Amino acid sequence: MKLLYQTHSPYARKVLVAAHEMGLQQRLYVVHQETSPTRRNEEVLALNPLGKVPVLVCDDGMVLFDSNVICEYLDGMHPNARLIPGESRARFHALKMQALAQGIADAGIAARWEAARRPAQLRWPTMHEAQVQKIALACDFLDLQIGRHQTTPDIGDIALVTALSWAEFRGIYAFPCGRPRLAAWYSSLCARPSMLATALAGETQD
Repeated sequence: MKLLYQTHSPYARKVLVAAHEMGLQQRLYVVHQETSPTRRNEEVLALNPLGKVPVLVCDDGMVLFDSNVICEYLDGMHPNARLIPGESRARFHALKMQALAQGIADAGIAARWEAARRPAQLRWPTMHEAQVQKIALACDFLDLQIGRHQTTPDIGDIALVTALSWAEFRGIYAFPCGRPRLAAWYSSLCARPSMLATALAGETQD
């Protein structure tokens, strides 16, 4: 399978970390693609009309995009414990945490536009602060809710650790400060081989 990837995307990293946790990383041919809202990438656009990565080209030629869709597809291809649990309560907890992680990443990207990427004269400090506050409130919630790190993380864990690692990578928000449970959980997951093998790198090219 071919994975169109970006080394500085939290969404793409989520897919690759999940693949490592599933034991499927050797089945993926990973190709870095530079994309941004202002930069056309014709190879990506030919497969995803939104022009975004990650994109998975399956062995049978089927094309999938969006990290949630790709992770669910891959989760049916391995014999190990599913990252998306089958039991109803565990399943919806994992999916809720995945949704929270996506919101953190979305808010972080919006904050970064207002802090660094938009032309200086067009930046909106109030919007930046509002997006950072969303991340802060999400992290407060996680510090109260997060449990001890499981032997095998589920999709919620993977989505959260990759979103938070991106926020740390971009200097969006110092989320470990004052949140000891979240900080310990985050450090534990960051030490996993799947995270060490998929370090974030590079700058957005507009």
